[in-house]
Amino acid sequence: MQKHLEEVLELYGDYLLRIAYTYVKDKRIAEEILQDVIFAYYRKHGQYRGEATLKTYLTRMTINRSYDHLRSWKNKKELLMKKIFDKDKSKSVEMCYIENEEKLEITRIVFTLKVKQREIILLYYYADHTTKEIAEILNKPESTIKSRLQKARAELRGKLQDTDWEVLVDENRKTF
Repeated sequence: MQKHLEEVLELYGDYLLRIAYTYVKDKRIAEEILQDVIFAYYRKHGQYRGEATLKTYLTRMTINRSYDHLRSWKNKKELLMKKIFDKDKSKSVEMCYIENEEKLEITRIVFTLKVKQREIILLYYYADHTTKEIAEILNKPESTIKSRLQKARAELRGKLQDTDWEVLVDENRKTF
């Protein structure tokens, strides 16, 4: 089982970390969520029935853990304490890199979307899932996913008109 876990972590670790980070926007917490997901999979791997791909299953677990964290009292307390007592302005090189990446114009605009819209955009455009796969991950009807994607695109279109970007095109197949 340990070898299997190492393979799972090697195959999906970075991807799941990025998914968690898009929700919680904190690398340390995203890493904790990834550890929780891998540990939960280890303990309950017998519950995985193979109805969806392992990637889809682990993505769903990661999203659920991220939501749990966002709803937790611990998170709300940490945010409040950070606002009150955050006087340390020294940042690691890693944190500066993450912050610079977040400052990219498109990423900034995507992160202004509501969570339901943002997750659809990120799963569709950044993680390159189909609407059917997203429906499996989020346990929603595909028609709901398509509707949310359409609404998210419309909102992005409006926000992008205020910038230099008139249209955002994915070279492969996807256009806003």
